[in-house]
Amino acid sequence: MPAVVATGTVESATPSTPAEPAAPRRGLPPRRWPWRTGLAAAGGLALYLAFPGHDLSALAVLGPAALALAVRGERVRSGAWLGLVLGLVFLLPLLSWTGIYVGAFPWLTLAVVEALYFALLGGALAATSRLPGWPLWAAALWVGAEALRGRWPLGGFPWGRLGFSQADGPFTALAAYGGVPLVSFAIALTGTLLAAGLVGLHRAVRRPGTGRARARRGAALALVGALAVPLVGLLAELPLAGPSLTAGGPDRTVAVIQGNVPRAGLDFNAQRRAVLDNHADQTLELAAAVARGEAAQPDLVVWPENSSDIDPYINADAARVITRAAVAIDAPILVGAVVQRPGNTVANTGIVWDPVTGPGDTYVKRHPVPLAEYVPARPFFRFFSPLVDRVTDFVHGTEVGVLDVGGARVGDVICFEVAYDGLVSDVVHAGAGMLVVQTNNATFGYTDESAQQLAMSRLRAVEYGRTVVVAATSGISAVVAPDGSLVHRSELFTADTFVEEIAQRDSSTVAERLGAGPEWALTALGVGAVLVVAFPALARRRADRAR
Repeated sequence: MPAVVATGTVESATPSTPAEPAAPRRGLPPRRWPWRTGLAAAGGLALYLAFPGHDLSALAVLGPAALALAVRGERVRSGAWLGLVLGLVFLLPLLSWTGIYVGAFPWLTLAVVEALYFALLGGALAATSRLPGWPLWAAALWVGAEALRGRWPLGGFPWGRLGFSQADGPFTALAAYGGVPLVSFAIALTGTLLAAGLVGLHRAVRRPGTGRARARRGAALALVGALAVPLVGLLAELPLAGPSLTAGGPDRTVAVIQGNVPRAGLDFNAQRRAVLDNHADQTLELAAAVARGEAAQPDLVVWPENSSDIDPYINADAARVITRAAVAIDAPILVGAVVQRPGNTVANTGIVWDPVTGPGDTYVKRHPVPLAEYVPARPFFRFFSPLVDRVTDFVHGTEVGVLDVGGARVGDVICFEVAYDGLVSDVVHAGAGMLVVQTNNATFGYTDESAQQLAMSRLRAVEYGRTVVVAATSGISAVVAPDGSLVHRSELFTADTFVEEIAQRDSSTVAERLGAGPEWALTALGVGAVLVVAFPALARRRADRAR
């Protein structure tokens, strides 16, 4: 929009003494109508509503569409502001569960830091918005921003990726061809093509003659493209694995135990023995049902993360409780335990507990959560919150989490690890026939966190064509079919048990074979578009300085 020049009342203006125009205000930005900021905020709201908790997944395309329209033709600095607005409106409510028991400061800090990546994205979108084919470059930049956000710093935090809003929708099947990055790209491309169509229609209204016809054709092509992308996603589903849990390989009977916790919150494990007893008792009830012929005999049992916060290696009583449950059910149990390590550290560990031989193979969580499971630069962060001293540092595991449990080749990831592409792909490449997510969401209470995390497990099922079993201390536990559909889903803060026959699949999806290739290729595409704009601009600046 043109700048609005400040004016005032001019006295005694006559033809012989014409009024001089008021000088523009120096050093102040031009006044602008805030429609762009409002549009960016609306895009952030649409993204938030697309995620679990509201489940309006079709709205996800409006986020990229709104930001593309808001930054079009703007300077990089303005684009960064608009991206920041979208990011804040999106992430502040989406991540509100992070502050449910620890206060507002950690929540606000995380949301603001994550929103800075959207500021970077907005600046890049503004810079490339005048390039031919800009909807394609813009969609690729969304993937690049998510790739950066999911890796840096401290291993990144990929919560809120566009693809994670699509556990059930026309874009879901694309996960099997290019993982979550391809799903995000398809959503962003649909949105930017929609934006291009609206820009074309606006031009068609304003331009006369042949210019109007050309603008109409461009708008029509963009809108057809915006419809074609989700149609491709729907067609991509046809050759994929269906909802059957038993097709595709030899099956094993798997039991999932959700024992529940005494209470929600940070002190859920203040009664650690009660949590352990809850899971053991639920397993004993299943054993009794098996003896009565009311339930199938499981080949393996899955307990959640933190089901034994008492180290069973050094606490004989805890070991006896687990052994008693394993003997009663006559099957090995994958136990989620906190295990003491040297140097006042602990390990978040999955332990295969055999009814005869006791503890065997283990998996140690490879990506502990910064500031929740370990504190880097503790003196620095203590300045902001004394709660950091409540955190005992967890060690980082070094081995991929593939475990042989009761004849099943289980790919184990723990809690937030399901959000990280590389950690999940590692277990599949290592030969996992099914995926297990051991998690504990009691610290997030009755919030949307559990549902948001479950959506990630559903995408992973489609991505790798494998059944995903989610075991949570207090919910949401689930059994997810290879097509992403929910076979079982528990409620929050209840005790529950599922028993299902699950095939140990060894087929490969295109996404598994390509790995991170699509993400890197799309990121390179977006970065390349930025460089096409940046290099000439820098050359012009150097030339201007040389004069």
